[in-house]
Amino acid sequence: MIAFTRLGRDDARKEQFVRDRFWPKIRQTLGKVPFTEDAIAAVHCSTDSATPLRIRVLLFGALAYFVMPFDIIPDFIVGLGYTDDAAVLLAAFTAASTHITAAHREKARAWLLKERVSPTA
Repeated sequence: MIAFTRLGRDDARKEQFVRDRFWPKIRQTLGKVPFTEDAIAAVHCSTDSATPLRIRVLLFGALAYFVMPFDIIPDFIVGLGYTDDAAVLLAAFTAASTHITAAHREKARAWLLKERVSPTA
């Protein structure tokens, strides 16, 4: 029982970490990573109460890895920096593909369109 309680707290911390850091990170990487729209759709999916808890936890874990300032391959290395992030996110997107809906993708496209018209950095 303690393990499940601890897991719940860890998941909540990951969720809060992603919520605090995702939007600044995605604005910083606009035009630099090809999976931006997918990552935004994943955020919308992971915050959707209709998404099963196990999928939400999976997506928040992958998104937390994306927004971490330090990872296996530092993001500042040109040409390689986001390859580890892409691999982790691709695995999560694949596992969650049936739960990332057209509505999540439409919200992602709308956000990207708004940012391209009037970026807020």
